[in-house]
Amino acid sequence: MVDTGFSSFDVMVDKANHVLKEIEQAYGWPKDRRKQSYAALRAVLHTARDRLTVDECVQFGAQLPTLLRGIYYDGWKPSEAPMKMSKEEFFTRVRENFPYAIDSDTEQLARTVLKVLQQYVSSGEWDDVKAVFPGSLAAIFPQP
Repeated sequence: MVDTGFSSFDVMVDKANHVLKEIEQAYGWPKDRRKQSYAALRAVLHTARDRLTVDECVQFGAQLPTLLRGIYYDGWKPSEAPMKMSKEEFFTRVRENFPYAIDSDTEQLARTVLKVLQQYVSSGEWDDVKAVFPGSLAAIFPQP
């Protein structure tokens, strides 16, 4: 457990570390690949965020754990949302924003991150987010 001297911060940091550890385990990375799991989380969150409408972006972001919400909104430009993109463009953007080697493919990396994130979002909101994406891209989102 992290000790920042402020219990609310400690809980937020621990929850964020837990999410990163879940990504590492789900993707099959060895222990302590925090830089990679963080980069994967950030790349997928930002690419998904940029594809969402402003309203849906805010509704989704509101359900994320606090530190993940900060990562999610970092650099967001609501005036440019939503950014239309195909499935291939989505994965290209994720890959461009993930500066590490990928053991399988970009789609598997994105699916892994989304599967972990699904635990932190209500099934109704998850369905709303999926509905914004075109069918081929919505298919990468795990079922609630």
